[in-house]
Amino acid sequence: MLSKLKQSVRLSPLATRAFSQHLKAFATIDPNNMNGSDKGYNLVDGEWCGTEKYADLPDPMAAGKTLMKVPATSLDEITPFIDSMKAVPKSGLHNPFKNKERYLMLSEVNRKVVEVMHDKEVFDFFVKAIQRTVPKSTIQTAAELNVTVDFYENFCGDRVRFLAHSERQPGDHLGQFNTGYRWPFGAVACITPFNFPIEIPALQFMGALYMGNKPVVKGDTRTNIVLEQWIRMMHYCGLPKEDMDFLYADGPVMEKILLKGGVRNTLFTGSSKVGEHLAKALHGRIRLEDGGYDWKVLGPDVPKSQGAIDYVAWQCDQDAYAHSG
Repeated sequence: MLSKLKQSVRLSPLATRAFSQHLKAFATIDPNNMNGSDKGYNLVDGEWCGTEKYADLPDPMAAGKTLMKVPATSLDEITPFIDSMKAVPKSGLHNPFKNKERYLMLSEVNRKVVEVMHDKEVFDFFVKAIQRTVPKSTIQTAAELNVTVDFYENFCGDRVRFLAHSERQPGDHLGQFNTGYRWPFGAVACITPFNFPIEIPALQFMGALYMGNKPVVKGDTRTNIVLEQWIRMMHYCGLPKEDMDFLYADGPVMEKILLKGGVRNTLFTGSSKVGEHLAKALHGRIRLEDGGYDWKVLGPDVPKSQGAIDYVAWQCDQDAYAHSG
């Protein structure tokens, strides 16, 4: 059904205003002017696609109002994602023996991303986009982006190619040796949470891409529009659109894609409860990073002055990523 819903993306007001040329080339929203009319899109097999139904995403900064429309991907619409994953060979999109030019291609994509993110208007665009979906302080948001840009900068030049270096040990007679290669899985998945909508998924799916895997990526629906903009920027920077799939979906829909698509490994960041469920459903083909917002227990040595108590409360808030919650 997705194939029937392919559509040209409505350009945001950014496209007609005197903004950065980089920003005008990829952005489909204006985070300073979101009033419920913006839409998100899924990406599968190189095509941005709509869904039969959309859901209203509440505006976290304006009670009772809608921030945007997000795809409500149903089980009837996942066949293209399943087929996309099934089409990925176990040898990946590239490896030390085939399509080796892709290592340098991805390094060049990284270089262009770093260049684009050093455009202040682009950087500020992502800061504001994150804050519109998961409100947290400007310092925390900028730090998330700085860490992400540093990661991309670390893998420019020959770094992606060197990341795939092999190891060789001599044998015990003439002509014998042992060589170990860093090999892709093929079809993989990344499932990421709301609190770092760019840093966590971007680092994870780029690591997958570097090694020759094709990932299907699902972020939290509440923040996926930010990740969508990041992926669109990466396409602008030269990443082939067919290299990864991306979707808005709930847990059961994504789980069905993992099972039916034959995904060979999944990187999951989220609750331990869901992680344990997926570990069983996927028969261990998963890597888990769980966590959560835990209580802080303060001992009897907390100073009694109100100023000191206020400072402790402020520091606890910063430790919780300065989130609105």
